[in-house]
Amino acid sequence: MYAIVDIETTGGKFNEEGITEIAIHKFDGHQIVDSFISLVNPERSIQPFVVNLTGINNKMLRNAPKFFEVAKRIIEITTDCVIVAHNSKFDYRILQTEFIRLGYEYERESLCTVELSKKLIPDLDSYKLGKLCRTLGIPVTDRHRANGDAIATVKLFQLLLDKDVEKEIIKSTVRNKPKLQLDPKLIDIVEDMPAKTGVYYIHRSDGEIIYIGKSVNIKKRINQHFTNSSQKSKKIQNLVSTVTYEITGSELVALLKESEEIKRNKPIFNRALRRTVFTHALYSFVDDKGYINLEIDKADGRDNPITTFANRQSAKSHLFKITEEFKLCQKLTGIYNTKTNCFSYTIKACNGACILEESAEVYNERVQQVIDKHSFENKNMVIIDKGREYDEHSALLIENGIFKGIGFYNLNYQINNIDVLKSLITSMENNRDVQHIIKSYLRRNKVKKIIDL
Repeated sequence: MYAIVDIETTGGKFNEEGITEIAIHKFDGHQIVDSFISLVNPERSIQPFVVNLTGINNKMLRNAPKFFEVAKRIIEITTDCVIVAHNSKFDYRILQTEFIRLGYEYERESLCTVELSKKLIPDLDSYKLGKLCRTLGIPVTDRHRANGDAIATVKLFQLLLDKDVEKEIIKSTVRNKPKLQLDPKLIDIVEDMPAKTGVYYIHRSDGEIIYIGKSVNIKKRINQHFTNSSQKSKKIQNLVSTVTYEITGSELVALLKESEEIKRNKPIFNRALRRTVFTHALYSFVDDKGYINLEIDKADGRDNPITTFANRQSAKSHLFKITEEFKLCQKLTGIYNTKTNCFSYTIKACNGACILEESAEVYNERVQQVIDKHSFENKNMVIIDKGREYDEHSALLIENGIFKGIGFYNLNYQINNIDVLKSLITSMENNRDVQHIIKSYLRRNKVKKIIDL
């Protein structure tokens, strides 16, 4: 659990500042679960430049609660939380200073979104909150007011969690949890899971990830893990300490994240899924008459298959489907082995390419439509799908046929050029499995839209 904090102060000499406004949002990694926002009477004057910056003046704070009056609420909302702030050294120091004045020792783990941003999004011109949010397409309201900046920091931190492909933030948080929280009953873990689409991570007591999975209903899937009597499930049940998860909204995003993070983390109970997830592919070649032929064969590493399949049966089934849909010749798709006309020609479902009645030029146009529909070789496009919330979409970026990564953007923020979109994208590896996942998903499912760049 995280406590996202932003503090406005009076300004002045080091360790003599007083808090004028504080906003704390308790964040579980997915949504805000509690909030505390308040002006604070600092019992000292505000520096003029701070008044100009924040708009908070001495008159506004005359009847505001003093720090000792809000201290208990601050302790309650941040208990068992990691303090997260943009330049956390400042906010955490100010909090500690105020508590020291009350004779109370206030200690929490802390994370700094400035440092995390520099690590996870390197080479930006500026890491100031306002400029960083503009670069990343994060909407900001009430800049230099505690709640406006805290909400922006929540959105930034959520984006950083997405970009933290090594899951170091989550793993370190799990390690820092008290033992009591690391050893809940399985039923308690299930109750904390969302009935949403995403990726889940099963951890043992040292924070190490022992299993990664994806589901369109995480709660239901975790319940299956904990009620299954297979040997693997029993081992997971004995070792599990906690389960973290990442909502994706889009099943395609979940599939891609699951694949990459299994390869990256190599959990001990994901051995089977580390291997290539497809066995057969659809290839094309031009025969000596100039006709484009299609064939199903083993996925043997040849360059640029049109699309790939989990097994031979699904490949053949799809080949039958596209042969019928595009009125292709059964002989030229390898379905009907003959030296004369194919069976479809006898029932007028083939235009006669098999016996040269239909020209190669005309026939090949339809075959090319199949290839274009199933392959994105050399294409530049963005696949838009569901987001994690109702006001958000996910985006998959493909450049020159190469998968670049995924990101999320708020529908209230206009994405008007490719550079803004690229700044939101978390880079991911492009490999044969990724190509298979995307092509296979697009064959079987609809997405929001596909934008050609």
